[in-house]
Amino acid sequence: MSDDPFPQQLPTLGRLGVGEPTLTSATEVAEVATAWFNTFSSAVASYDIAAILDLFLDDGFWKDTLALTWDFRTIEGRDAIRNLLDHRLAPTGFVDLRLSEEPFLAPQLLKLFPDLVLLRLSFEFGTKVGRGTAVCHLVPVPGSRWKAYSLYTCLQSLNDFPEQIGPLRPHTAEHGTWEERRRREVDLADGDPTVLVIGAGHSGLEVAARLKYLGVPHLVIEKKARVGDNWRDRYNALCLHTPVWHTQMPYIPFPPTWPVYSPARKLADWLEGYANYLELNVWTSSVITKTEWNDHLKTWTVEIIRDGEDTRILKVKHLVFATGFGGHPKSPDIPGKEDFKGEVIHSSGFTSAANYIGKRAVIVGTCTSGHDIADDFFKHGVDVTMYQRSSTHIMSIEAVKGMLGVNFNETTPTEIADVYHTSLPYALVKRIRQRIVSYSAQTTDKEVLDGLAKVGFKTNLGPYGAGLVHLLLTRGGGYYVGKHIINGDIKIKSGSAIERFTEKGLKFADGTELEADIVVFATGYGDPRDSMRDLCGPQVANKVNKVYDLTAQGDLNSIFRDSGHEGLWFAVGTFQLARFYSRHLALQIIAIETGILKRSEVKF
Repeated sequence: MSDDPFPQQLPTLGRLGVGEPTLTSATEVAEVATAWFNTFSSAVASYDIAAILDLFLDDGFWKDTLALTWDFRTIEGRDAIRNLLDHRLAPTGFVDLRLSEEPFLAPQLLKLFPDLVLLRLSFEFGTKVGRGTAVCHLVPVPGSRWKAYSLYTCLQSLNDFPEQIGPLRPHTAEHGTWEERRRREVDLADGDPTVLVIGAGHSGLEVAARLKYLGVPHLVIEKKARVGDNWRDRYNALCLHTPVWHTQMPYIPFPPTWPVYSPARKLADWLEGYANYLELNVWTSSVITKTEWNDHLKTWTVEIIRDGEDTRILKVKHLVFATGFGGHPKSPDIPGKEDFKGEVIHSSGFTSAANYIGKRAVIVGTCTSGHDIADDFFKHGVDVTMYQRSSTHIMSIEAVKGMLGVNFNETTPTEIADVYHTSLPYALVKRIRQRIVSYSAQTTDKEVLDGLAKVGFKTNLGPYGAGLVHLLLTRGGGYYVGKHIINGDIKIKSGSAIERFTEKGLKFADGTELEADIVVFATGYGDPRDSMRDLCGPQVANKVNKVYDLTAQGDLNSIFRDSGHEGLWFAVGTFQLARFYSRHLALQIIAIETGILKRSEVKF
């Protein structure tokens, strides 16, 4: 596409005007990293901004998560980095820089491609309010020197509010017996919570866990009867398409016996256990019927009906919407639906193909849910056809596993993998992904993609050729990572628009008709702000920024960060996104509540 919002080029050896580095040992790599770090650390200590800038490429990046900016920011180019340092270096108190001693954080030479070489080093640092982790990627430049292409600084903790884990965990049950204490917590006997989390899926539970162990009173509201029902109640064939190392949760990792790809119902039970073992405060079978924001008191008044009969009124400071990737289910408005003698259902209401044995099914939509449901129909002997409205990005599970496995694997600790995964600016990630996606399409997935083309299934490489990473961050989906329909067991219809329903099925503009007993619309969901608009009304909703998509700098738009409305947050994303950024959402909330952070403080 010509309107690429991130046109930056990779810092290749040819572009930098150098040959491949001749570092042959870990000792030589460490020497280069230490030399750069010592110079950088000295320049920071003396507030010598000119010296700091001299250690960066002219088009280098400084990416920050809360440490210097109290925001999610990616600063590009020397002039912009100078502006950042002029305004934030001294006020932040960026001090006490130390090279990391953790073996997995040791300096490493990364040969990503034959013409792209990065030297990665990590260090810890302090600020006036907390501690953080930094990851720097150096590139070689003429004169046998190395300069920073990107530096990532990430706040990990607050000095005055450490996580109550490890040595800081409680030694005895307080306020009576354990059962009494839990009852008081669940019944809010000691007062209203500070934070109300809406939704007990993985994102909501992870945010609640972070809040709990930072000492922030919380309550999670879940409309379903049990934690995990958001997975139990979906179609039986549902299974995660990302590997177990990518889907860990904070504090309680999956056991080593856990399958690489989690079945939905197994995951549902895990979430229920997670909430119980961490003693998270969750009200199930509860719905919010009304909210009201008081701009003077900076509080929400929330009306909740619990268990269908008990009405509670709470006053809280923060609402966190953890209601999932999408909004309301979307189905196209097709004429003649009332004439159709069969069943019409959205994928969100589909459970099992076992209910349709011997019948004919048509699935409208060819992304993840559509493929999963089609495969379920096929396994149950149902005659199934998928209708493809537009091309689909296809990447096999093997290719995805290989791409994610660089950081998320059997050996790398999850917290370190998260920092590495997040450390590069999106502009660089996109360019790297373009190469990986193109390579996978020509190698690992070539047979699959060629086979799909032969049966008329249209594929693409994702926006700007960057594959699922751009789709995931900008649309929350739109990709499929596994099964194929090459052998014709699952039929494909494409190339013509649906004209109308008939008594027997769907009629198309080309005059053809697909007969069906059931039509499943796997056509996705609306805006993730839908549920927020339903609960908070248009006056609040109109102040809220777009949730998905990226900022002009390539950062997350409104997920786990300021949404545009005080006291209103969105916790939405993959297991990895929620695991990593739930910490930072909790840090922002506690910083606001304790006066460390004022909403309009950082402007530069």
